[in-house]
Amino acid sequence: MPSPTAAAPMSLALPRFSELSMEGVWSTVDFLSDLHLDADHPATLAALASHLRHTPADAVLILGDLFEAWVGDDARHAGWERRIVDVLQQASSRIAVGFMAGNRDFLVGAALVRDCGLIALADPTVLQACGRRVLLSHGDALCLEDLAYQRFRQEVRQDAWRERFLARPLAERRALAAQMRAASRARQAAGQPETWADLDDAATVQWLHEAGVDCLVHGHTHRPGEHLLSPRHRRLVLSDWDCDHAQPPRAEVLRLSATGFRRLPPDHA
Repeated sequence: MPSPTAAAPMSLALPRFSELSMEGVWSTVDFLSDLHLDADHPATLAALASHLRHTPADAVLILGDLFEAWVGDDARHAGWERRIVDVLQQASSRIAVGFMAGNRDFLVGAALVRDCGLIALADPTVLQACGRRVLLSHGDALCLEDLAYQRFRQEVRQDAWRERFLARPLAERRALAAQMRAASRARQAAGQPETWADLDDAATVQWLHEAGVDCLVHGHTHRPGEHLLSPRHRRLVLSDWDCDHAQPPRAEVLRLSATGFRRLPPDHA
């Protein structure tokens, strides 16, 4: 994640709110995000695979940053990327698995979604399930204080930028992604997570009001918790996962059912 800035936050145009109605189809839904999978996180991938095999949920929705970096769908055929594809294919043959792009894997395309049997989730999406309407987002678009990141985000989400980047050789894209990850880690090492830009409360309430819901579920900030934004609006923040290097290991699922939300460790992990 880019580092925060001290400048005044920017304004944000309202997005289009996609709708996914699964009322009466899904009675239990698991939300997770920010696994940042790569070759250096085999235990985290194993925890995800175990959860996908054993969860009693009807659906698992991954709200961004499943991958530490995704450089294009042509990377899916070998290496650690192939291992993740295998896990997702096996899971989607048993339960519904949804994927929403994050800031690290916004280059995931139709080929990967198709091969893995995923449900592609737009950011943001209003989910109707378990007797509730919930707004889902990765969350990075609402971190308005981070002006440098928001400018970068606007640039790389353009079709022209994507086409130019994906036209580069795969090896070159991997090298560029490694450079960006190293720079990001250096910035993170300079400050603690609580100093990174957080979601803008006013913009979040505006999203919730316009979507006609009272709760946002999101990731991105790596600060799991619940925030009451107004008497009628709240946001639930998902945990990041790291079962390889964090002490103690981090992994948490937010489960929605008819009784509400619960935070749980991954099943059988």
